[in-house]
Amino acid sequence: MKNIILIGMPGAGKSTIGVLLAKTQLFSFVDTDLLIQGKYSKSLSNIIKEKGTEEFLRIENDVICESDFENSVVATGGSAVFGEKAMEKLKKDALTVYLKVDVNELEKRINNIHTRGIAMKEGSTLSEIYAERKDLYEKYADFALDCTDLTAEECVDKIAERVEEING
Repeated sequence: MKNIILIGMPGAGKSTIGVLLAKTQLFSFVDTDLLIQGKYSKSLSNIIKEKGTEEFLRIENDVICESDFENSVVATGGSAVFGEKAMEKLKKDALTVYLKVDVNELEKRINNIHTRGIAMKEGSTLSEIYAERKDLYEKYADFALDCTDLTAEECVDKIAERVEEING
């Protein structure tokens, strides 16, 4: 296993958990949202505003496909699961973990979905976004970890246990 891929909704803790997990596994940490922002020198919300959701999803897929990850914990954007080619690439020789968080908890964690840079249809609610993505998260995950009532450290410990089981 070369990489650990974290997928899930915005606010699930992918970046926070990813940094801590990378430290425990002696891996690099990569946030695909930051790769996109770096390539375009703009915030995700500005990219979405200027180019639209569909174009943003294409950009996200392309940036992931163009990037090389090895011995990395990769925190994906919440919409990365819409990019089939990107997910195929990410899953190759990796453990993919779905950080599952209850919608009510996500609403507490996210102050403003419009400034967060979330790829969504105009006027969508967090519940609608969750419903639209849930099956894709489950499809691509090697395992789901319910993080709703866990601290970031507890999530890291559970993922590390799974990695140890796999690596023997």
